[in-house]
Amino acid sequence: MKFNSYLIALLLFSCVVFAQSKTEKEILDSVKACFINHKAASDIDDKWFKEVYTEDIFNEFQQTIVEVNLDEKVDYDLNTELLKKRLKKLDSKSPFNIEYHPSLENVIKYYLKNRKGSYERLMAVAQFYFPMFEAALAKYNVPLEIKYLAIVESALNPKAVSHMGASGIWQFMYHTGKQYHLNINSYVDERNDPIKSTEAACKYMVNMYQIFGDWDLVLASYNSGPGNVLKAIRRSNGQKNYWNIRHHLPKETQGYLPAFLATFYIFEYHKEHGIKPKKAINNYIQTDTIVVKQPMTFENVSDLLDIPVTELQFLNPSYKLNVVPYVQGEKHSLRLPLNKVGLFVSNEEIIYEYCKYKGGKRERIQIDSSKNNVSSGQETEVIYHKVKAKETAASIARKHGVSVKSLSKWNRLKKNRVVKGQRLKIYVSKQESASANASETAVAEKESTPKKDSAKKTHKVKKGETLSSIAEQYGVTVTELKKWNRLKRNKIQAGQQLKIKSGK
Repeated sequence: MKFNSYLIALLLFSCVVFAQSKTEKEILDSVKACFINHKAASDIDDKWFKEVYTEDIFNEFQQTIVEVNLDEKVDYDLNTELLKKRLKKLDSKSPFNIEYHPSLENVIKYYLKNRKGSYERLMAVAQFYFPMFEAALAKYNVPLEIKYLAIVESALNPKAVSHMGASGIWQFMYHTGKQYHLNINSYVDERNDPIKSTEAACKYMVNMYQIFGDWDLVLASYNSGPGNVLKAIRRSNGQKNYWNIRHHLPKETQGYLPAFLATFYIFEYHKEHGIKPKKAINNYIQTDTIVVKQPMTFENVSDLLDIPVTELQFLNPSYKLNVVPYVQGEKHSLRLPLNKVGLFVSNEEIIYEYCKYKGGKRERIQIDSSKNNVSSGQETEVIYHKVKAKETAASIARKHGVSVKSLSKWNRLKKNRVVKGQRLKIYVSKQESASANASETAVAEKESTPKKDSAKKTHKVKKGETLSSIAEQYGVTVTELKKWNRLKRNKIQAGQQLKIKSGK
């Protein structure tokens, strides 16, 4: 078996070497022809990804929570006494206070009258997500019914984003996500990772339960924050029943718990109301993860394993750019259907080689020799500059013989701003790099010797100039300009003479 893996790698290497004489499709076909194959067929219909990622249900729920009048009766055929019996039965097996309330009846009837189709779709998607939710909730000893909260929060859309910027199935704000150790960067947003965000939601709720000791209030705090719940308790003379403090909570939170309880009721009694769940898209148990050892794109994985990119997006929603990154010391996983996991593991070496080959074909940065003093045909390399106190983009660019525009582009600087300690990437010719390295010792020695008094010059302010533009021109800071000229404000006038100290 080991001999076969070496043979496969050799075949791929041959494909890469003679790539110029082959089309991309021929190379891909050659690679796949070498695969140790397992019978595999995707059992997820492409149309279901539209069901999962559609924003209409998410928007419906968000709008309903705020706009539905809880005190307005809804015309729907549901006997009140029968509803009371069913709620009492749910209450007997739940740590939530599921008591009958006219407002709750109105919300249940509203959803049954206007949202039946949405629930049929949600019940299908729930068959994928609920098993993973229940595993995490049980681990943290959090009521399993809280899985229904994800429907109210995001309509089970892992990429849902609220108008306030909350993201993912559990709708974490950026700072809350960071507080609960969710990784958020250019490639990854773990608020969109169903497993990791569920763990974070469980930890948050455990913390809130230690404060309130009541799961209804925990949910209220999840929506509006513990501070607003504590204020509502004080304004209600210390009462702690959700229904008694509801009118002192923010408007959205007033409809939040009723929406959760209504969803709980409809899921438990959907058959009695003629709601037929649509076909399940997949089962979470039928998938598994692989920790990647090299960066790879969804497109590469799709081509090699014959999985639609949309399916990879569904199974791996935390990857923002359809790329699974590789970072030393971190673990980034790719979730696949079980039958595809076997195919991946059996052909891991050749898959990595192919992804490496495809990555090597990316267009690289071209140095603009006319602007950066790098002669055409010269070899270039990257050097790094750590920003020191009082340095500006202009002074750093001058030091390395490049333009401010290029420096800003290479490092994605906003408004050419740099901060102390920032590490900047700079492209220079190898000759200049060697020269720069040779002068490092001399620079260090010069900086360690006592400095002579700085030479002074003056600058006559021109129309339209600012302290910031003048500071950048001379490679100094605005603070220094103000100090040298005893300026209390940043305001200057045309014709004004400013002292500039050089020889720093």
